[in-house]
Order: sequence, then structure tokens, then C-alpha cells
Amino acid sequence: MDHIYQEVIFLVERLHRQFLEVVKSELERLDTSDINNIQALILYNIGDEELTVGELTNRGYYLGSNVSYNVKKMVENGYLIHERSTHDRRSIRVRLSEKGLVLFYALREMFERHIAEIAEGPINEEELAQASVALRHMEQFWTRILTFGTRVPAKPAATANSAA
Repeated sequence: MDHIYQEVIFLVERLHRQFLEVVKSELERLDTSDINNIQALILYNIGDEELTVGELTNRGYYLGSNVSYNVKKMVENGYLIHERSTHDRRSIRVRLSEKGLVLFYALREMFERHIAEIAEGPINEEELAQASVALRHMEQFWTRILTFGTRVPAKPAATANSAA
């Protein structure tokens, strides 16, 4: 099982990098040079909502400092509108601008194209669902490790035969 576990870890990492390249390619196709692939995915995660950077970090599993930097760049480039929260002046809420909404809908259309292509091709819905279940189980396993730590197997008790 150890080689399969490592294979899954490395595959997930490669798939993530490859998907970022797919998003980068889509941005190039759209002739969008003032936003990168990570920022585009953050923008997509915001969607039609208004969120704080903390909420965005929790939702997208991004590192907090990276989200803050990327949000700042997207505000500067006109993709996001940011406003101080009326309830907590320390908190900044962000939402998509008109320019951000245009890119959001273009990314949504990209996902819809991918779904249509997958339906014709290499993987069926059942296999995709099985992959999703397996990856969710990995996520739960790693979350449990982060929350409770790794269980160290108990040492076997000494038996009468081994003591002799």
C-alpha cells in the first residue's frame, strides 16, 4: 500500500500543477495578461458573493498571506472591489467588479466545456465520482492527522518466549 499512497500524493500534486497550466492557457486564450492562474481561481471562488480574506482563505485552502497579496493585485488591476466591513472595521470584504464578473463567466464557460468534453471521453461520471470519494477520504485522513496527530503503533508486549 505504501507505493500506492505515495503515487496518489504525487499524482494529486502533478494534477494540481497541470490544472494551473490549463487555467493559464485559458487566460492566454482570453488575452488576459494582468491576472495569473492562482488569482483567477481565487476570483472564481469568490463568484457572486462578498467575502472577507479570511473566509476566502478557509474556502479555497490558500495560505493567508498569499490571498492578501493576490487580492491586493486583483484590486489594483480592477478585478475586485474591496470595502471595509461596516460591522468590523478591521475586516475587508471583497467582491467581483464588472471586469471580474466577465472573467468569472469566462472561467465558468471553460469548466462547462471541460465537463462536456469529459462526458465524451476518457472518464465516465461513475469513475469521476469514485475518484472524488477517494480524494475526500484522503482529505479527511490528512485533516485527522493535523487535528489529532499520527497514531504511533504500540510496541508488542514481551511474551514468555521472547524473554527467554
